[in-house]
Amino acid sequence: MATTAQDVRTIALSLPDSSEKLAWGMPTFRVGGKIFVSLADDDASIGVKCPRQDRAELIAAEPEKFFLREGHDDHYAWLRVRLAAVADAGELRRILVDSWRQAAPKRLAAAHPELGGG
Repeated sequence: MATTAQDVRTIALSLPDSSEKLAWGMPTFRVGGKIFVSLADDDASIGVKCPRQDRAELIAAEPEKFFLREGHDDHYAWLRVRLAAVADAGELRRILVDSWRQAAPKRLAAAHPELGGG
């Protein structure tokens, strides 16, 4: 069963100190004032934080799932994810938690070892 924009919203807002804010006409989800996930305007994909050095490997391994928006993501630690290719809510949660951890203030991330890396 494909994951949906509503799954993204539910999971993102369940993470500590997360909030939703419209930016560029799209829903974005933030922690500590930093975006950790944004929904595309068609609700078919999301953008998440991802170290630039990891992107090529992820895209090569699963090109049906991961991609870059050329001309926009080139200079940012950002990766796009096609929701239809995400296996289930568990995988989506892992992707969102990883992005949340990259954006969250260090003290907040450390206060939540259940989210990994504490």
